[in-house]
Amino acid sequence: MRLDGKVAVVTGGTRGLGRAIAERYLREGASVMCAARNPHDIDTLLESSQGRARYCYTDVTDEDSVGKLMRETADAFGRIDVLVANAGVSRDGKIGRLAPAAWQEMVATNLNGVYLCTHAVLPYMAAQGAGRIINVSSSMATRVAVGAAGYCATKAAVEMFTRVSAMELAPKGILVNSLAPGIVDEGMGRDLTGNDKVWSVYRRRFALGRPGRADEVADAAVYLASDEATYVNGHVLEVNGGLLWA
Repeated sequence: MRLDGKVAVVTGGTRGLGRAIAERYLREGASVMCAARNPHDIDTLLESSQGRARYCYTDVTDEDSVGKLMRETADAFGRIDVLVANAGVSRDGKIGRLAPAAWQEMVATNLNGVYLCTHAVLPYMAAQGAGRIINVSSSMATRVAVGAAGYCATKAAVEMFTRVSAMELAPKGILVNSLAPGIVDEGMGRDLTGNDKVWSVYRRRFALGRPGRADEVADAAVYLASDEATYVNGHVLEVNGGLLWA
């Protein structure tokens, strides 16, 4: 029960990595607000959580929606200890054929969404003099992937935003780190591992010879939120099994 009594907000928390993190946080004793535009099958999680999980419709690109998320969390659980800014989208395409609307969608969700969540949760964490913010980035933030300019660029920006936030918010008792998964057989990563032609190329880049599992990323998210990480700040924790790139 490494997160016993903690209250966490997880954006994109109804499926994929966000859902895996929310489920793991619950098992570690936390109360969790799962935030997303689509609830998917979140009712099954809510029913088994004994009241420690809630769902809040949230569009992370909308300031009012994010503000409502934080208010509803504080009203439901009394405080906010952890924010996992996980919501993200990927729109593939080389720059010449990447539509401006697709680029703007990635910037609005992957980068602006992280900023809006941080901005909205800050008063709650500052008032209690403590908090953890975990911004979910990607191994693609530091590796060139042809056809993924928007995703790579926004995730790189998230990592720099994390570092600056860590310096600014440390005096308020708030630690800010980034979690950078490699290719995981869950969510967007499943589209890659499920394509035999694409996976045959990428598989050679894995030191362990396999993609990651969602629970392995969730383990790292627990660590960054726990009392074991009280001196970890401004760090980008890569969870990729030894990912090579060419």
